Amino acid sequence: MTTLLRNYIKTFDGLSNEIWWLALITFVNRLGAMVIPFLSIYLNEDLDFSYEKISWVMTAYGLGSLFGSWLGGVLCDRIGYYKVILLSLIFTGLNFLWVMHVSSFLMICVSFFVLITIADMGRPGFFVALSAYSKPENKTRSLTLIRLAINLGMGAGPMLGGILIGTLGYKSLFYVDGISCLAAAFLMTRMLHPKKAKELDKEVVPNKPRSPWRDKAFVLFIIALALFATIFVPIFSVVPVFYRSVHQLSEVSIGLLIGLNGFLIVVFEMPLIAWLQRKKWTTIGFTIFGLWLTALSFLLLIWESWTAIVIVAMVFMTLGEMIAFPFSNKFALDRSKFGKQGAFMGLYTMAFSVAHIFGHNIGMQVTAAYGFKVTWLLFGGLALIAWLLLLRAQQLINREATKTTLSLNTNKNL
Repeated sequence: MTTLLRNYIKTFDGLSNEIWWLALITFVNRLGAMVIPFLSIYLNEDLDFSYEKISWVMTAYGLGSLFGSWLGGVLCDRIGYYKVILLSLIFTGLNFLWVMHVSSFLMICVSFFVLITIADMGRPGFFVALSAYSKPENKTRSLTLIRLAINLGMGAGPMLGGILIGTLGYKSLFYVDGISCLAAAFLMTRMLHPKKAKELDKEVVPNKPRSPWRDKAFVLFIIALALFATIFVPIFSVVPVFYRSVHQLSEVSIGLLIGLNGFLIVVFEMPLIAWLQRKKWTTIGFTIFGLWLTALSFLLLIWESWTAIVIVAMVFMTLGEMIAFPFSNKFALDRSKFGKQGAFMGLYTMAFSVAHIFGHNIGMQVTAAYGFKVTWLLFGGLALIAWLLLLRAQQLINREATKTTLSLNTNKNL
């Protein structure tokens, strides 16, 4: 056990102090994002919003995420990543302290659109900062540390959020979220500075960079990923309402259950991925495996007579996430080598924003009209479509590999 722990810690040897501070800032920021898992319950129980209205609030959330990701990328190029992150943290904190006083449906939609736009505006900046504060040979491990901080914060956040709701009420979440963002901003001004950044690596661009829209296999993959993410994101909207209304779980129990997702990722993702990398599957193959584990987790929820099934379903959902998302990210990075990396990775990121626009809305609307069981079956159907698209993308990639092999053999013969 001691050897395993030592090897786990050794993975992060040699990372710069700035990367560790960036990870801590990321953790504090994500720890504060505890409103989101309880947002649908807050809107339903405290503000008496119908499921249909909640779906539109979550759609505004998704639109804000999409616009914020695009805006953050533009601003990073114009004013620099440091200012973008700092402004995002400060104004996100102030918005959390303000939005809790809003109660009308229209203003809630507008407020959360603005809030998430500002919050996700900082996402591109964090990736640029990661590159700036890290040596080229350490970038992969630095990214792993940041992902660990994100999941640790998102795992602990719902647990703390459930306790706060049970003791102080929903309003306390907004206070803690706002203060945590401001604390992260203060920490950044004290511990990080652009002058400490390493010189950015210049991307090696191919002679004829390919547009991601001209890469048919990649486009099919992104559509499939958007469908996959569409059935995944309701874990933060439809699923908590399901826990509450069907299984009568308390806010504390819901927070612990959602927090289990982050805990399992923090403890098991790195060794799991290291083990899977020794297998001879393709990145798309791993993505498909994760997709079906996630789909299975929703189908298990149809069994409503046994409350403990929600724990089993969460474990399957987390396994699906741990396998699919890292390998799907690797696939996107590999394909981006053939074109403009920013365009490829931008399209990859936007797949998740699109999922936020439609996933919460579809889940809530179908649940309101037909019930939870039909919603879970619908998610299974979307997973089937995503699977077919991924299979087709794999076929196209196999053809590319065959053509490349034939071309190389022909050149050798000549």
